[in-house]
Amino acid sequence: MAVSPETFVIGFDLGGTNMAAGLVDAQLDVIDSLEMDTPTASQDELLTAMVSMIRDVSSRAPSPVSAVAFGIPSMIDRHNGRAVMSVNVPLADCDFVDYMQSRLDLPVLIDNDANLAALAEVRAGAAMGASEVIMITLGTGIGGGIIINGNVYRGSTGSAAELGHMVIDTEGPRCQGACENHGCFETMASGTALKRYATEEALKQPETALGQALSSGQVPDGAMLTSLALEGDSAALAVYEKIGFYTGVGITSLVNIFNPEVFVVGGGLVKADELILGPARRVLLERGLRPNRNLVKVVPAKFGAGAGVLGAACLALDELAATDHKA
Repeated sequence: MAVSPETFVIGFDLGGTNMAAGLVDAQLDVIDSLEMDTPTASQDELLTAMVSMIRDVSSRAPSPVSAVAFGIPSMIDRHNGRAVMSVNVPLADCDFVDYMQSRLDLPVLIDNDANLAALAEVRAGAAMGASEVIMITLGTGIGGGIIINGNVYRGSTGSAAELGHMVIDTEGPRCQGACENHGCFETMASGTALKRYATEEALKQPETALGQALSSGQVPDGAMLTSLALEGDSAALAVYEKIGFYTGVGITSLVNIFNPEVFVVGGGLVKADELILGPARRVLLERGLRPNRNLVKVVPAKFGAGAGVLGAACLALDELAATDHKA
């Protein structure tokens, strides 16, 4: 059962670097939004800032908000509304739903942020119409979402699809944040890895534009590296070739396991587009199993950084529709 066209919900996307809240209507149009840097000093500071953002966006709604849903980069216990453990944000052992409901006086839902990004891409984005979909989000870390038969796969408690912590190099660097593993996918292909590779290539090729930029004290980021790579800088191109290679290694394993129709790549790094996806597709075609490797479409996300907000809104609207149906 569809919700009323006059319904408004808030979708919240918490990332390791930025967080965003969006006021979304029943047609999945974002009416208003707010974004800020993610506080990382403490859990209390983070939760307080999230509540403040929701109240701010809610105050500007043309009619009362019906629900709010949060996508967070954490291991989730959906049955109990808990954020169990997070790698890149200060959130752990938190009764998240109870906390938010007590302060917002709204129905609150919670899910992994990459699950919700995948949901958005299936409902209205790059994987629209597909029922078997894998999505990864390349950002500070790597998130993952799995869609099976049109539904988000969450595992027994809600913490499945931590695809960023699939090990792809047992001799690789120690993973970041709270993860104690080595050589995880996100250690080898995330925005954090991008910066590490940039430093390495700058030292190898100090005469390049990248080498000169870092020697002058500039901090490498995706925007700088993309610009330099598109200008043909050999060091920047080498960085993206490496990111693309490891992205392709991860994609290959997931395509072999799940045989998806569509594999969506999102997150901040996907702005580099074919600088990453080109090498990744080559690795898939070289290493993947037939027929999976030949049938799957590897595509950039439609919604970019906005996928998390839209996916969270989908979750909220789905819950409202289910509640109306039961009533």
